[in-house]
Amino acid sequence: MRKQETKLSSEQRAELLDLLKIRFEKNSHRHPGLEWDRVQEKLEKNADKLWSLYEMERTGGEPDVVSGDQQTDEIIFYDCSAESPSGRRNVCYDREALESRKANKPENSAMGMAEDMGIEMLTEEQYRQLQAFGIFDIKTSSWVRTPDKIRKLGGAIFCDRRYDTVFMYHNGAESYYGSRGFRGALRV
Repeated sequence: MRKQETKLSSEQRAELLDLLKIRFEKNSHRHPGLEWDRVQEKLEKNADKLWSLYEMERTGGEPDVVSGDQQTDEIIFYDCSAESPSGRRNVCYDREALESRKANKPENSAMGMAEDMGIEMLTEEQYRQLQAFGIFDIKTSSWVRTPDKIRKLGGAIFCDRRYDTVFMYHNGAESYYGSRGFRGALRV
């Protein structure tokens, strides 16, 4: 459940839209065939989604459009920062893992933060799609949505890129590291 105010000031809105437009134009290879005017129109009609993008940006995610879904007429954003977003590191996988820790608890969980921000964590498939747009997480790693079968056994999965290859690994869901965060997706 979201805890903070979800309304942006007119200045915050304008600054965010300007920043997103610059990033959109600079990285056109991520979204061929999409025009900024369509993206901006959808964002201006969805204040909650714009707030979520603001949170993605504020926590270091550098969100950008990665595709458009023609069936649902949605624009899809992913966190495109070179490394796992700096404001979302040092978190265990989910609230259950957070509550299970008896000592040295992190402040939050990846799934909890994603929910609070109104975004979804990337799946392994989405993470691999992101890696097709460039080179990400060569010094960090990112939690990804974990299949229920693995999570029920206490594990969680994360991905990174090493040796010019994308790897998927596992850890106990309660673990957390200064170099591991999570990446999100947002449909507008």
